[in-house]
Amino acid sequence: MVRFRFSVAGVIVILGCCGTLLVADDVTYFRHDNGIAADSSTLTADFGVESNLVWRVPLNSGISSPCVHGDRIFVTTFDKESRELATVALNRATGATLWTRVVPAERIEEVHQVGSPASCTPACDGKRVYSFFGSYGLLCHDIDGQLLWKRQLGPFQDEFGASSSPILVDDLLILNQDHDVDCVLMAFDKLTGKTRWQIPRDGFTRSYSSPILVETADDRSLVVAGALKLVAYDIKTGTLKWWVNGLSRIVDPTPVYAEGLVYIATWTPGGDPSSRIAMQPYDEALTTYDNNQDGLIAKSELSEGPVLQRFFRIDLDQDEKLSRLEWGKHGRVFELAQNAATAVRPGGTGDITESNVAWTYRRGLPTVPSSVVYRGVMYMVKDSGIITTLDAATGELIKQGRARGPGNYYASLVAGDGKVYLISERGVITVLTADRDWSILSSHDLGERVLATPAVQDGRIYLRTDEAMYCFSKP
Repeated sequence: MVRFRFSVAGVIVILGCCGTLLVADDVTYFRHDNGIAADSSTLTADFGVESNLVWRVPLNSGISSPCVHGDRIFVTTFDKESRELATVALNRATGATLWTRVVPAERIEEVHQVGSPASCTPACDGKRVYSFFGSYGLLCHDIDGQLLWKRQLGPFQDEFGASSSPILVDDLLILNQDHDVDCVLMAFDKLTGKTRWQIPRDGFTRSYSSPILVETADDRSLVVAGALKLVAYDIKTGTLKWWVNGLSRIVDPTPVYAEGLVYIATWTPGGDPSSRIAMQPYDEALTTYDNNQDGLIAKSELSEGPVLQRFFRIDLDQDEKLSRLEWGKHGRVFELAQNAATAVRPGGTGDITESNVAWTYRRGLPTVPSSVVYRGVMYMVKDSGIITTLDAATGELIKQGRARGPGNYYASLVAGDGKVYLISERGVITVLTADRDWSILSSHDLGERVLATPAVQDGRIYLRTDEAMYCFSKP
C-alpha cells in the first residue's frame, strides 16, 4: 500500500506546475474531455511506486469524480455518521481542504446498495462551482465557497438515487434527471439559477447517464442516453432534434463523442436475445395473480420473479398495486430493450436509427462504466474485468482479454499518453498499452474500494477511493 508523503520542495515544484488558473471560458464537468487526456501529458503507469504518489488525503465517502479546475479540485461528500452532504474544495497542489459547504437537505435519498447520495460530479467554469445532490437539488458557490444561488429539486422517486451530473454549455447549466416518474431535461441560467427551459422526457424511465455536448461542423446539440433511446436536443430551446432506438432498459454509461461519431455501450439484465425478461399480457397476469378480483395486481399477490423484484419502479403511483397502465409501460420497456455498443453519426431529424447508425456490437458490454475511444479503438470493460476492444470506425472486434482486477467495475475508463486506465471496485488499477494488440502494462492494488472515475490533468491522475483522494504523477 502506498503511503502519503511529499517534501516541501516537492510542493513548491507542484505549485509552480499547476498554480495557473484556467481562463474563465474553460469549463470542466464529468467526462467533458470524453475521458481523454492531452497526449502531450506524460502519465504514470506505476501506482505502486512511492515516488509517483504526490499526495494522499483522507476524504469523506462519496463516488462523485474529481472536478479539476485551475488550482482546485471540487468533489461532493457524504458523512455517514452525521448524515451530512457537502461540496468540498481541495488545493490541487497539496490536497488540503480549502472549504466545505454542507447541503441543507432535510432528508437523504435512498440509494443503491453500492451507491452514494454524493454521486454526481460537480461542474466548474473558473468562477463558480455547481454541485447537484438528489437529496436536495442544485447549489452554486463561487470558487471561494460563497453560496450564490440554490434550486431545490429532489428527492426523486427512485430507490437507486440520482447519479446524472450537471454539465456547462455556453451560459447554461444542463441537468438531466430520468427516474421512475417525471423524467426531465432542464437548462438553468448559470449566473442566477433561473430556469431557461424544461423539457419532459415522456416515455423514459430511470437511467443515470449524463448529457454530453456534440459539436459538428454545422451543428451543436445536447445528446442524452436514456432508457431505449439516444436523443439529441437543441441547446437554446430544448427542442427534440433526432433520436436513435436500440439501447438497454437502464443506461448508466455516458456517451462519448470522438472521430465524428457518438459512441454508447450499455448492458442491463434481460436485454440479450438469449436471456430476455418479459412481462405477460395484463389480462393473463390478472388471471394468474389477481386473487381478490379487484382488477389490480397487488404486491402481496405476486410470486417471486422479475416483476416483484422491480415492483418499486413499476408501481408509479406507489399505492402497492399495479394498474394496466403501469404494467403496460414497463412491459414495453422490457420488450424493446437491447443491449448494445453503438456508433451514431450525429445529425438529421426525427428517427435516424436506420440512416445514421454506423455499426452495432452486442458482446462484452459494460453495465456502469463509460467506455473510451482512443487512437481509433473503442475500449470497454464489463464486470469480472473482461476487456473488449473494437475498431472505432467499423465496430469490428479487435481483441478481448481480462484485466488484473476481478469483480465489478464502476469507474469509467480514461486514456492518455498511449495508455488506457481501468479500475475495479476492489481498487485494482490495470494499465493497458493503447494499441490494437494491446497488452497489460502494469497493475496495482490500492486496497481501497473505487467507484469514482479518475480525472487527468497536466500529467497528474486524481483518483478517489472510499477513504481518500490520491494524486499520482510521474516524477
